[in-house]
Amino acid sequence: MQIFGVDIGGSGIKGAPVDLERGVLVEERFKVLTPHPATPDLVADGVKEVVGHFGWTGPIGVTFPGVVTGGSTIRTAANVDKSWIDKDARALFSERLGGLAVTLLNDADAAGVAEMEFGAGRDRRGTVIVLTLGT
Repeated sequence: MQIFGVDIGGSGIKGAPVDLERGVLVEERFKVLTPHPATPDLVADGVKEVVGHFGWTGPIGVTFPGVVTGGSTIRTAANVDKSWIDKDARALFSERLGGLAVTLLNDADAAGVAEMEFGAGRDRRGTVIVLTLGT
């Protein structure tokens, strides 16, 4: 099974199709620069450009550089415009992408989940520490 993964960062918006069984990119990732100011509409346009580059029409996972509650609402905005706060980002991205199914998660949380599924934490019991460094 494949999904399209998008990572929104302070300097770039990157994306590619991902093989969920193996946890690897299926194609070379495509990147556009994060707009400044990184407002919801401008970032959503960047996400649309990345997804459109591949002609993707299936489910999409989006990671965001801020606290995400309930899989949709942005609560903090350190490396993006403050207008993200209290925004329903999942609805914004889904609408901008023509109604495609979108799953939204904090970027560091997504890294932890991936590390436990495909990385050093796979098949381990107990505590695993994941450190993330960003822009």
